[in-house]
Amino acid sequence: MEQPHRTGLFVTFEGVEGCGKSTQAAALEDVLSRRGTPVVLTREPGGTPLGERIRDILLDTGEAGMTPLAELFLYLASRAQHVERKVLPLLEDGHVVISDRFADASVAYQGGGRELGAELVSALNKTALGGVQVDVTFLLDLDPEEGLERLARAKGAGAPDRIESERLEFHRRVREAYLDAARREPERFVVLDAAQESGAITARIVREIDRRLSRS
Repeated sequence: MEQPHRTGLFVTFEGVEGCGKSTQAAALEDVLSRRGTPVVLTREPGGTPLGERIRDILLDTGEAGMTPLAELFLYLASRAQHVERKVLPLLEDGHVVISDRFADASVAYQGGGRELGAELVSALNKTALGGVQVDVTFLLDLDPEEGLERLARAKGAGAPDRIESERLEFHRRVREAYLDAARREPERFVVLDAAQESGAITARIVREIDRRLSRS
């Protein structure tokens, strides 16, 4: 499918639970915003009113019986709405769009974690994306066990959501699927060691964005 005409930069953040991707996405938005760069931070699932309603269903622990395919199609529905109603219009208007998770999350979580396979998920993703392509993806790589421990500390007494509650083996498959995706597209992915100090990770991300903005 042909890439729609647009002038903005599309940046995504990916990784296992507790890797710090949301922190880094917000840090990048803050840096660019203070510079006066038109930038919008969004997320998946979610990003639109419909997407946020779908997010509530997907993360609800009361939906433990959801089948892998039903889960995948809900993510795709949220993504299709997100792209058409938010991401693409902003890119066409010249914004830097930062998404906390995007299409690679389905390849990792449903393709790898749920074992539906990267090929099936990637094929279905193409329809939901409508030709929109990501310019750069920051993959914050972390041992899933450490990520879940971080998450538990951050949440305190808060209960984990439906995805966070999955077994460690599930999260290990997710990590491997992410790394496989990064190996397939080394030009798009920037793999970062999420065990590093947060400020050092942010500095590396900003340098990479500056390099790509200078080329556009």
